[in-house]
Amino acid sequence: MAVMNATMLENQQNYVAAHEIEAAKNAFLIHSGEDRIRLLSVMPVAEAIGVLNCCPLGLVRKLLDDLAETGDAIRVRKIATGLGLINSEVEPDGNYLANSVMSHVRQRIGWIIGLALLGVVSGLIISHYEDSISQLILLAIYMPVVAAAGGNAGSQAATLVVRAMAMNEVRPSHWLCVMWKEVRVAFVIAFALAAVIMARVMLFSDSSSLPYGFSLDDIAIAIGVALIIQVILSTTIGGVLPLIATKFRLDPAVLVSPVLASVVDISGMAIYFMTVNAWLDLM
Repeated sequence: MAVMNATMLENQQNYVAAHEIEAAKNAFLIHSGEDRIRLLSVMPVAEAIGVLNCCPLGLVRKLLDDLAETGDAIRVRKIATGLGLINSEVEPDGNYLANSVMSHVRQRIGWIIGLALLGVVSGLIISHYEDSISQLILLAIYMPVVAAAGGNAGSQAATLVVRAMAMNEVRPSHWLCVMWKEVRVAFVIAFALAAVIMARVMLFSDSSSLPYGFSLDDIAIAIGVALIIQVILSTTIGGVLPLIATKFRLDPAVLVSPVLASVVDISGMAIYFMTVNAWLDLM
């Protein structure tokens, strides 16, 4: 009985809330353009989001543009974020084509230069394991495969999470749930991909060119294990990174792709050579 009463009360509250929002929207639309802007500037943000969410998209964008012209940019960003029009309150003002070239450059160039310098680490890792590559040329052939697989898996996860954020399905506080889901997805993808690559190594590689003491089976397993670790790590990072960026008031659209590419590149080289060397006892 208590459960039924609680359910009825919840449904009644939802109905009242929806009814109040509809009434507020009807009252809001009666006013002229200037009065609408004045109302948006004083009403609570949550109420403004509820009212605008019931209005046509074209009208919403015009009202937000007019509100931004009054100088209340912070309120505009909060409302736009709540409506799912932007993913972060730190996204640049205006639309993509309206913004100048230099505004895009200022927004992007710092991350690109910094991460390009960070990419030197990948070269240092490869040079450190140069002896391993010289012993087994086959390792160099599958090195890009591991890096690309990690990058693709991480990019997929990041794109899906950014879309979920835009639809208000997830928020930064949901990072643990997102991580747990992406880890489980990554396990299935990683083992399936590893099985394909291992089969490719064993069926289409020339075992006659291998040094004494090495077999295609051992090399395939080593590459497969490295691939599994890399895909799981990359997918998890890709899923959580947009949430971290939003939490620290950074624009996910600018940050996620380059940072993910650099992290996956560096971690991929390290994981690949450490796993292969440990499995095959090369060093």
